[in-house]
Amino acid sequence: MKRIKLLDKEFELSIPFETIDKAIEGIAQKMNEELADKDPLMICVLNGSFMFAADLMKKLNFPCEISFVKLSSYQGTSSTGKVKELIGLNENIEGRCVVVLEDIIDTGFTIEKIQKQLEGYQPSEVKIATMLYKPEACKVDLTIDYKGMDIPNDFIVGYGLDYDGHGRNLANIYTVVK
Repeated sequence: MKRIKLLDKEFELSIPFETIDKAIEGIAQKMNEELADKDPLMICVLNGSFMFAADLMKKLNFPCEISFVKLSSYQGTSSTGKVKELIGLNENIEGRCVVVLEDIIDTGFTIEKIQKQLEGYQPSEVKIATMLYKPEACKVDLTIDYKGMDIPNDFIVGYGLDYDGHGRNLANIYTVVK
């Protein structure tokens, strides 16, 4: 589908699944080289990164675990600027390598909050992996260890990303039509 309609907005195809999958392959390849002997705990940030995490985990060829946290900072098509913790971490991460799996980093507030919270539990290291990064929107200084691709500062849906809960199921990524 080249164009879709979700609720009151139209979106056009911007990133086909084949491109997404290729980007994930690149992330997995780098992780397979760098994390093979670390037995990391992957922390998937719900809801958006469930597809990214699932596809990435299938491409990793080293021992690792996965856990899930749920945070939110979006309402409609823009960030509220406030990050709300909804479901926390239950695993002991002291002395462990932790890799946060995020679908998209735009303002950076969510990932910054997660990183600070995790560092309080004294892991050996916290690494950040994101499928998508909006450099024009980022308002904090971040080190992103694994990145699928940079994208413009447009509102997008699909591949786990939503517009008021809709569109997460789409395999491709679509950009809002202005």
